[in-house]
Amino acid sequence: MRAVATILRKDLVVELRTKESVPSMALFATTTFVIFHFGLDRDRLEGELAAGVLWVTLLFAAILGINRLFVAEREQGGFDGILMAPIERTSLLVAKAGALFAYLLALELIALPVFALFFLGDGFWEALPRLLVVAVLTDAGLAVMGALLASIAVHTRARDLLLPLLLLPLTIPLMIGAAAATKPLLSVPLATSGLGKWLAVLALYDLIFGLLAYAVFDFLMED
Repeated sequence: MRAVATILRKDLVVELRTKESVPSMALFATTTFVIFHFGLDRDRLEGELAAGVLWVTLLFAAILGINRLFVAEREQGGFDGILMAPIERTSLLVAKAGALFAYLLALELIALPVFALFFLGDGFWEALPRLLVVAVLTDAGLAVMGALLASIAVHTRARDLLLPLLLLPLTIPLMIGAAAATKPLLSVPLATSGLGKWLAVLALYDLIFGLLAYAVFDFLMED
């Protein structure tokens, strides 16, 4: 845990100093909301359309941060240091997933109010507590899968191309669950029917893929 805390603190401090990931993710999300606002020519969205616009935008914004997750380790020999250090190699995965989780939360603190401004009415604030629960569960799964796949893609020349090709198919169940859980929350009037079932689906995805990532990461580091 000490190794995890050290790596995580390093990543968060570097992000606070350089501001390379979160601002670009937030700018991408805001720009995409503007495009949807004028492209759809609608001031209000609800239900499945609102949920789809929200999570597609957040997913593609997240890819910007995931792409840069292991760049410092690749360019500055961090992987070699982890291999030689007397710590568990999965510490790197846990720390990177934690850093990405923090980036995603910061992104949503900016993106959700912007989304509400462009597309939602006053009902957004009533739905916000439940929507944050959905966002946390979705972020956890995306952080684990993003960290695992970024560690693979960073060693290739076509990193920017390979990562989305690997990530998008594997996050389809996660996005389906997130959109389905969000749909009733963004409906008018607000509904909560079926929300518990989809929260359970998100939690199950997090558990399964979290264990899978933890099991295979050590072998990926050796290769």
